[in-house]
Amino acid sequence: MTESTYSQDYLELANAMADAVRGIVCPYFRQRLAVDAKADSSPVTIADREAETAMRKMIIEAFPEHGIRGEEFGVYQPEAEWVWVLDPIDGTKSFISGSLAFGTQIALLHNGVPVLGIIDQPITCERWLGKAGFPTVLNGEPIRTSDTRGMEQAIVYTSALEQFDAVRHRRFAALTSKARFTRMSHDGYAAGLLALGGVDLLLESNVFDYDIMPQMPIVLGAGGVVSDWQGRPLGNERSFETVLMAANRDLHRAALELLNG
Repeated sequence: MTESTYSQDYLELANAMADAVRGIVCPYFRQRLAVDAKADSSPVTIADREAETAMRKMIIEAFPEHGIRGEEFGVYQPEAEWVWVLDPIDGTKSFISGSLAFGTQIALLHNGVPVLGIIDQPITCERWLGKAGFPTVLNGEPIRTSDTRGMEQAIVYTSALEQFDAVRHRRFAALTSKARFTRMSHDGYAAGLLALGGVDLLLESNVFDYDIMPQMPIVLGAGGVVSDWQGRPLGNERSFETVLMAANRDLHRAALELLNG
């Protein structure tokens, strides 16, 4: 995909939205906020809602023909050629706990395919940017995934072990028993660490498009591999039953063998 495939204006809007969310989220960080429970029992705060409201307004004002799929306020023109996928605070549990393991996630889909992805950590001012066909950058500097090939040296992350059912829990345990070590509860920030080379494998289960689609151009553009636990490409579904992100093809292959052995 070349630069002409999508407009520089879209990239400028994505960065402007991430900048705007920083201004909204930072004053709420490590404050005692009211926490509501959504229909799926996941937490939400005023910071989540204000941040997504601001982004949706910016999109509609700049490109009224575009669609939107947001975590907090649902879909708008979902059949549009260009659709923005928004997760104002990915890792709300970390955010309300005062942990830095959260971030804003933004994706732009072209006919259902993620061509632009941002992970932005508002407090540390780290911004990962992935564009289809271009190297991923962190704060403007190109980054690459690790060259770890053996599972015994692999660092494995997942967001929430409770998302796995009993069968997937056993499959995940089979993989992690061979790995160097495992960490949890970093959400989208872990995908940024994978692109940066600090994490080697990221596995998820029962997550949504706004969790994963912003991460895909970032991981792929840094040299990583993205699939489900059977090795199949991820599609345009609203939910994803399983997700596997690996630093390279050798490690991806080894992970698939353990998950499906």
